[in-house]
Amino acid sequence: MTTALFTHTDCLDHLTPQGHPEQVARLSHVLAALEGRDLMRAEAPLASEEDLRLCHPQSHIDRVRAAVPDEGIVQLDADTWMSPGSLDAALRGVGGALAAVDAVLGGQAGNAFVATRPPGHHAETERTMGFCLFGTVAIAARHAMERHGLSRVAVVDFDVHHGNGTQDLLWSEARSLFVSSHQSPLWPGTGTPDETGAHGNVLNLPLAPRSDGAVFRAAYEDRVFPAIEAFAPELILISAGFDAHHADPLAELNLTEADFEWVTGRLCDLAQAHCGGRVVSCLEGGYDLQALAASAAAHVDVLIARG
Repeated sequence: MTTALFTHTDCLDHLTPQGHPEQVARLSHVLAALEGRDLMRAEAPLASEEDLRLCHPQSHIDRVRAAVPDEGIVQLDADTWMSPGSLDAALRGVGGALAAVDAVLGGQAGNAFVATRPPGHHAETERTMGFCLFGTVAIAARHAMERHGLSRVAVVDFDVHHGNGTQDLLWSEARSLFVSSHQSPLWPGTGTPDETGAHGNVLNLPLAPRSDGAVFRAAYEDRVFPAIEAFAPELILISAGFDAHHADPLAELNLTEADFEWVTGRLCDLAQAHCGGRVVSCLEGGYDLQALAASAAAHVDVLIARG
């Protein structure tokens, strides 16, 4: 088996204002860091509106589509912008995640990494937010459940910001386990331990500012891995944000590439034990370009070794 890489040049056409942290260079740096690696490379297809409706109502889809400018850029909320290419970029992200799930569940790949932008884990049911238009990983989880018949899908989000959108979209989904480790206090201000989902299916691990790899690893060993072990997932999805890196300008956790490598390996171990190694990882945050590229490469190198 091998590791699949899903991406698309359309994701370079999502433009944001000068100085905005969610910039085109994020993806180009990640892709450059992955050059030369033994990956099954595939173009991310465009998601359909039917795909989006796995999590979002038509009204949300219509609002996002109507906001696409003919030229220039427009602001949807405090942090989220759209250019003429932004909708297709976001649809490639969702489509890439669904195609990755299809490839892994269908046996064409052992695991997969979806390198697209904009990210998705802050998009709520009817709200764009935090650079995100659609809930990419949550849609992929529902795709695995509704179209592949899975009854237990785990989503692990180690982005430094709480995955409030994924939590919102999967809150009432008893077939999912959503786990988020994140700095607290920090935007968006959600993700407290008492947010546990409608079926006890949400686990939040707030980490204090300046927490390092030892604190991060202890939290996963004590809380995350036992929860996943008990859940026995048939697929593990990862929201792979690398902004918990000590060099990232938007937060204050002190992780290193070695910490991302470690958590990836441990999640692959759990996937091997419960679901034949089936892991699909989707790029979320990470805003120091060098740290993002190095961390994503370390993450993918583990996937390749386990694929």
